[in-house]
Amino acid sequence: MQPEIETGRLKLRSWTPEDAQRLVELAGDRRVADTMISIPHPYPLELAREWIASRKERFEAGRDVSFAVQFRKEPLVIGAIEVRDIERDNLQGELSFWIGVPYWGRGYAYEAVMAAVRFAFTQLRLNRICAHHMVRNAASGRVLEKAGFKREGLLRQRVRKWGVFEDVVVMALLHGEWEEELDWSVG
Repeated sequence: MQPEIETGRLKLRSWTPEDAQRLVELAGDRRVADTMISIPHPYPLELAREWIASRKERFEAGRDVSFAVQFRKEPLVIGAIEVRDIERDNLQGELSFWIGVPYWGRGYAYEAVMAAVRFAFTQLRLNRICAHHMVRNAASGRVLEKAGFKREGLLRQRVRKWGVFEDVVVMALLHGEWEEELDWSVG
């Protein structure tokens, strides 16, 4: 069973079939889909249902841990975050996240990222978490940088989004770096 994570303002929980319409509304917003590598626009309801249904199987196989991000005191989904493509041999995974447009600029992405990183390092026992963002999605880059991720490189024209080749930044955080930062902030 996938765990739930609570932060000061948020709850990260498993996706349910009842979340499909909310997923379509938020992720299907062109402004969200525009800078997400794998989110289509428009986002069909059937695709949302299929994606949600696949989360349990992928979790049980140890490949992904996908969370719906909602308010802690109100069951309203505002985004998504996941650690996916988990490689047990190399103890690494990829972090991916988005927050719905009405909730931008309030620190929710950072709060969710910090919770997911803690989970990945302490519960999944990963050594490395990478993340990708399109160059023109500077907001995601700032969230990752604030969370301690370091830029590792630029993948030129790595993806094609709506017929346009996009450059993608690769960032990563190592367990040892995270521990050092954690120790520093406590002391």
